[in-house]
Amino acid sequence: MLARTDRTTFRQRPHRGSLDSELIAAILDEALTCTVAFVDDGRPVSIPTTHWRVGDRVLFHGAMGSRLAKTMAAGAELCVTVTLVDGLVLARSAFHHSMNYRSVVLFGQAGEVTDPAEKEAAFATLIEKLAPGRYPQVRPPSLKELAATRLLALPIAEGSAKVRSGPPVDDEDDMGWPVWAGVVPVRLERGKPIADAS
Repeated sequence: MLARTDRTTFRQRPHRGSLDSELIAAILDEALTCTVAFVDDGRPVSIPTTHWRVGDRVLFHGAMGSRLAKTMAAGAELCVTVTLVDGLVLARSAFHHSMNYRSVVLFGQAGEVTDPAEKEAAFATLIEKLAPGRYPQVRPPSLKELAATRLLALPIAEGSAKVRSGPPVDDEDDMGWPVWAGVVPVRLERGKPIADAS
């Protein structure tokens, strides 16, 4: 269980919020991308990127020259968000339409991981997240490739999850309105692989 902070205090619909570290880990593991937000030169910036989790840290990678990697390595305060959409909630009134979702928001500073063996192990974990069983089949990264790539780790120390599930919550007066109401499930699916033609 993560500790509650001012930034993780639920103000809107607190019954949907959770500080449960297992729930947070599960959402992070299922999501393929996240958005990292920070302030750069006095202006807000948010960048979508790939993430993966190892233990109680979320990992990111990028080229040595990328703005995101440089900003993270410099110790900027970050806000990382992940959202999984599970369904479109179609209500009888326009006002009560919603989405079923699972989300995570994390706060903190990332540290750079420089040990080549730890970097290689982390990148193996990323490949296994994207395609389980694939890492033993591919050429591992060379020392030059490891040196050209920054690996950054954000501790999962301050953050929260929020979840909305279930049917629409219509007003009693709208229950007889002559329109279909319910949930349209939404899911991310892997399609049939397309072989590289080269």
